[in-house]
Amino acid sequence: MAYIDYYKILGVDKSATQDDIKKAYRKQARKLHPDLNPNDKEAEKKFKELNEANEVLSNPENRTKYDKYGENWKHGEEYEKAQQQQRQYQSQGGGNYGGGFSGADFGEGEDFSDFFQSMFGGENGGFGRSSRGSASGKFKGQDINAELNLNLKEAAKTHQQTFDINGKKVRITIPAGVYDGQQIKLKGHGNPGFNGGPTGDLYITFNITPDPNFERVGDDLKTKVVIDLYTAVLGGDVKVEILEGTVNLKVKPETQNGVIVRLKGKGFPVYKKEGEFGDLFVTYDVKLPTNLTEKQKELFEQLKNS
Repeated sequence: MAYIDYYKILGVDKSATQDDIKKAYRKQARKLHPDLNPNDKEAEKKFKELNEANEVLSNPENRTKYDKYGENWKHGEEYEKAQQQQRQYQSQGGGNYGGGFSGADFGEGEDFSDFFQSMFGGENGGFGRSSRGSASGKFKGQDINAELNLNLKEAAKTHQQTFDINGKKVRITIPAGVYDGQQIKLKGHGNPGFNGGPTGDLYITFNITPDPNFERVGDDLKTKVVIDLYTAVLGGDVKVEILEGTVNLKVKPETQNGVIVRLKGKGFPVYKKEGEFGDLFVTYDVKLPTNLTEKQKELFEQLKNS
């Protein structure tokens, strides 16, 4: 089993903070997202790898397991529990479990990944049976990881989604304001436990598709609006797109290119805080006139020399 370096995929080192990981993921997701790379199989593959890496490293608990167990992080706790059960069993005079893995004493040519693959890779986790019938420990079922793609406007609305997990319909309500890379846990919706153990959990990670009109920064949004030179100089009205419709914005006379105005409360809904919104920051992009007539050029010359 080849080692998967999630840190390398995200382009960060092992000392990276959660904020570093979030920024690295967003930067690469904008480049690799399928909507921006249609029919590009390589970009699609890298995007899936990127999501997998982010799914693990953006969750502090999963990241700790990954740092300790590598790509076998999902089964790390089961392995430690198995060792503990075996030690207790041996202290009471019992023998080894069928696989004989006391102290993780691997044979020549067998590595940590090979051990996990043989132990958990088969049906129902592939746990070996002892000569007495089955292992005495009860182990939690494997967790299931799923991804849900949303566009920005979908993420801004509270709505329901239905999943088919292990033949069962699971309906969840997605609160307005979820962020890119956010993960939620549905307890008890994973794979069945082993030997009477509890069912695993379902982890859902949200992937927010980049929007062509808005850039999300926390709960705030940024956008640009083009205004002509005459409106910038003399003032006037301009329509600005918001998440739900448009608003009319008054442009002050002598507005400079690059000026930013804030529309309070017109940004993104705050997660799980009903009625609270971020702000919308609008940057004016002044468009200079082209194909001027001779008369218009004369007028500009007059302005220049006045």
